[in-house]
Amino acid sequence: QVQLVESGGGLVQPGGSLRLSCVVSGFTLDARSIGWFRQVPGKEREGISCISSTDSRTDYADSVKGRFTISTDNAKNTAYLQMNNLKPEDTAVYYCAPCVGTINPTHYWGQGTQVTVSS
Repeated sequence: QVQLVESGGGLVQPGGSLRLSCVVSGFTLDARSIGWFRQVPGKEREGISCISSTDSRTDYADSVKGRFTISTDNAKNTAYLQMNNLKPEDTAVYYCAPCVGTINPTHYWGQGTQVTVSS
């Protein structure tokens, strides 16, 4: 059974940082690429990052490139998203999921974790 458990969200000031975690069960991160997505009310879920399971190459949406970094700890089967220089427009519910580029080709989603950037 695939389970994706996101954590680490919260309220942060503009310019601040957060580190999100995604504990994965049901597949290993050396077998499937993992990525991060986000969604705000009234908008489609947006793929923002993906890391390859084979060569660790990363892809980022232009909106987060240079500020966010995706990584994995395969021993813990956990993915991370380090978010720096946060902006109010980063406010969203953040999800991890399998990825191809910034697309989730599966129907697997976790509950997400809320990130709010506000002064």
